[in-house]
Amino acid sequence: MTTKTLDKTAPAHVEERAAVTIEVNGKPLEAKPGEMLLGALRRAGIQVPTLCNMEGLFPSGACRMCVVEVEGMPNLAPSCACPVTAGMKVQTHSQRAIRARKTIIELLLADHPDDCLYCVRSTNCELQRLASELGVRQRRFSGERRRLKEDASSPSIVRDPEKCILCGKCVRVCEEIQGVGAIDFVGRGSKSQVGTAFDESLNIASCIYCGQCIVACPTGALREQSHIKEVMAAINDPEMTVIVQHAPSVSVTLGEEFGLKPGVDVNGVMTAALRELGFDRVFDTGFSADLTIMEEASELAHRIKTGGVLPMLTSCSPGWIKFVEQFYPEFTKNLSTCKSPQQMLGAIIKSYYAEREKLDPHKIFSVAIMPCTAKKFESGRGEMLHDGVADVDAVLTTRELARVIRMRHLDFHALKPETPDTPFGERSSAGKLFGASGGVMEAALRTAHFLLTGKELENLKVDAVRGLKGQKEARVKVGDLEVGVAVVSGLQNARKLLEEIRAGRRDLHFIEVMTCPGGCINGGGQPFTTDTEAVRARMQALYAIDRDEHVRTSHSNPAIQRIYSEFLGSPLSEKSHHLLHTHYSEREVLT
Repeated sequence: MTTKTLDKTAPAHVEERAAVTIEVNGKPLEAKPGEMLLGALRRAGIQVPTLCNMEGLFPSGACRMCVVEVEGMPNLAPSCACPVTAGMKVQTHSQRAIRARKTIIELLLADHPDDCLYCVRSTNCELQRLASELGVRQRRFSGERRRLKEDASSPSIVRDPEKCILCGKCVRVCEEIQGVGAIDFVGRGSKSQVGTAFDESLNIASCIYCGQCIVACPTGALREQSHIKEVMAAINDPEMTVIVQHAPSVSVTLGEEFGLKPGVDVNGVMTAALRELGFDRVFDTGFSADLTIMEEASELAHRIKTGGVLPMLTSCSPGWIKFVEQFYPEFTKNLSTCKSPQQMLGAIIKSYYAEREKLDPHKIFSVAIMPCTAKKFESGRGEMLHDGVADVDAVLTTRELARVIRMRHLDFHALKPETPDTPFGERSSAGKLFGASGGVMEAALRTAHFLLTGKELENLKVDAVRGLKGQKEARVKVGDLEVGVAVVSGLQNARKLLEEIRAGRRDLHFIEVMTCPGGCINGGGQPFTTDTEAVRARMQALYAIDRDEHVRTSHSNPAIQRIYSEFLGSPLSEKSHHLLHTHYSEREVLT
């Protein structure tokens, strides 16, 4: 196989301009001409607080926390929106700047609930952290607080507008990165708040439940809909067999909740922790990622051979599925009919595994540990029920799992690594790649090449679809056929590509879309971080696993071969279609 990467975003010519020297806190500092001061300060390791700034987006200057003194300017300057100029002299932590920041925090706290002890973001809240750093120890401002109703209508996300500080980050990520626009500023002056169209509840709005707003939020104004209570009740029910699966990306992110560096793989320790928590069986969703590839690659090969609907769009990301159903319903026929790995394993557990172990499916409580809040929504879709039995009963995010581990006072660092249970504990490294943008495509290309040519790829690493770039395209030679593929993460990028196809583009056969920028490693249920390097480290950890392991293709996974021979028959068989495939349809959008 040969690949040719297409890069539409590379500029024809980049003019390098000489660095400029500025003075910061009495010391010289090199900066890039025209860049914002905050960027230069951060690169130099000088920490200036901010509540509204978002890396990669145009500065809004809304919170004013990043104000600094610039010689010659009569007022404090917001460093996020202040361009660097040669010779400028800056004081980042002058008495005047610190006093201004402290006043801002005091004003925010004057209209903020005093329930930190009960808040899910306690000890991990930017407002709380800055109040502590700036020495806010008394209430200087008081008055009548806003009384706003909590919205818990969504299956995935809870909004508590009383805790909103109007930084605008949730609005921006929803509109500018995800291209959804489910929330916006409404009202004027002191009546301003973040809300949905017509002030409807979130489950009626166009929200896709991705949870990127939760990751962006600096307070507890947004949080995931928790399933911890249901899971713990099931574990303590002696009549229930409680089975848990964990997604490919979780093992390289969970460690961050316990002080480890981003990208450290804690797969074995996590498995041990899940057993200590009381789960009866621990399975690896990487197994069903391999199963997904077998079905999805077979579906792609079938569509190519028979002139089916192309380009085929992946269907593993539930936020993306809802996005298509709402905004691009004409493309539902392009979506792969395959369920996501979470739902496939849930269906197999309550059919094949229940039959094999002589268990009543109604007495199995199936739990999924996922990097994604939209997985909570997906598990409750009507299409995911068989004879009234749900494929998956509850979903915990990576953050929720960390909370349960801490609740049980497990010493995460002292646990000895263990392996998952059979028969769904074996996976290929291709299944593990699902956690990163491009991973589904790379795994699918490996197996599709084998299905279409009968031969393995000479080089299993497909560089063209790797990395954090929002849109990647390549031409892949599979035998005599040149297959056009694209990988997209972040739904604003997906929107652009769908518009191209809608306008007549016809050179693509297969498109992978991940809702969250960078893929599941940056999902809405992952540890809170906006650090691109942390996300990159998570991605590199998955690539290292793929590089070092022996079984690197889904079709060569012995456990996958066994389930087809013992139960499913073959990919796209009648039984496979009944258990592992589904359908999607248009949804009404509130506008």
